[in-house]
Amino acid sequence: MRTATIDELTQRLRTLPDNPRVVVSGNMAVPWEGVRALDAAQPSYVLHALNAPAGLPDREGVTVETCFVGPGMRRHPRLRYVPSRLSLVPLLYGRALPPDAVLLHCAPPRDGQVSMGLEVNVLPAALEACRARGGLVVAVVNPQMPYTFGDAQVPLEHVDLVVEVDVPLPSHAATEPDPESRLIGERVAAMVQDGATMQLGIGAVPDATLSALTSRRGIRMWTEMFSDGVLALDEAGALDPDHPLVTSFSFGSTDLYAWLDGNPRVRMMRTEKTNDPGLIASQRQMTSVNTALEVDLFGQANASRINARIHSGFGGQTDFIVGALHSAGGQSFIALRSWHPRADVSTIVPLLDEPVTSFQQSAIVTEQGVAPLWGRSEKDQCHDIIEKCAHPRVRDDLWEEAQSLGLGS
Repeated sequence: MRTATIDELTQRLRTLPDNPRVVVSGNMAVPWEGVRALDAAQPSYVLHALNAPAGLPDREGVTVETCFVGPGMRRHPRLRYVPSRLSLVPLLYGRALPPDAVLLHCAPPRDGQVSMGLEVNVLPAALEACRARGGLVVAVVNPQMPYTFGDAQVPLEHVDLVVEVDVPLPSHAATEPDPESRLIGERVAAMVQDGATMQLGIGAVPDATLSALTSRRGIRMWTEMFSDGVLALDEAGALDPDHPLVTSFSFGSTDLYAWLDGNPRVRMMRTEKTNDPGLIASQRQMTSVNTALEVDLFGQANASRINARIHSGFGGQTDFIVGALHSAGGQSFIALRSWHPRADVSTIVPLLDEPVTSFQQSAIVTEQGVAPLWGRSEKDQCHDIIEKCAHPRVRDDLWEEAQSLGLGS
């Protein structure tokens, strides 16, 4: 390991093979200085990241590759989407998607180890695959990145170059949920008992669910990510004080980052642990809360595509639904608005036109109500999806379609 300047990093990146695959920290932890150096060094390359934000290089020669499409990738003209459940993505780095270099965004070293801070996810597997084939590992070290523990920690001897920067991290101030999201969150929270283990996805509904759980006690977290909602649970005394908070990445306010920095209660774990259905199933009262773009009358959810174009991907939704339903006392919810405010369409449809992301949840939840699915006949499921979850203005149309699908009473 040695410390290098950005210019020296650029020179080193020029020695990579032609059209190299470079894995970088994704979500809101992209090491932008490293990405710019890569773009200056290589005429063509594959940039691999999960859920990347806006700002990725967009020119001829740059292919952006991912197993989970972020906002900065959806309209990229050279997007290469590789479908995979999130729990299986780490296996790809040793097989189909071998990395030539890895660029990590890290907190400064403590006791001989840097920390990947907010973003662990699939990066440990990428780092190991890269080192196994003699690739380049770069740590872009930023004092504004919180130091987190668990699989976030990387021994300095596993890093070839350290580049020091001092730049603010992207953050998002916590906001009050809109009325529909608050109501959905309250409906989900009403079905969560003391001592439950929570997994929540990204968005207003998961945040509203957490804010409605402050009266619970003994709540645990085993999740892909969390945001500021965890702070409210901690302040309210709702969290189990004797159990670590397990997650794979985080994004939120500067208050959240300060709380994460050096917090021994938080364990940032690699994806193949957090998303392992067997480990998920071993958690106490595992409760999975995710959302979708649309749900059909068979209880199938599409969270991946719009008009056949990829919007996000499988992510960890299937991993957690399967794991939660195998957990003692576990539950899995798909929570969404009954009406899409921007597209101005119902999110409850007769039959999905898009590929199915997940199915066989415990229940569908909207601001209209709750439709329990688990252990009920398809006709009973359909009845409650229409009468309890769909927006009133489309219920008659849905019943007409249900008849043609053989779901009518």
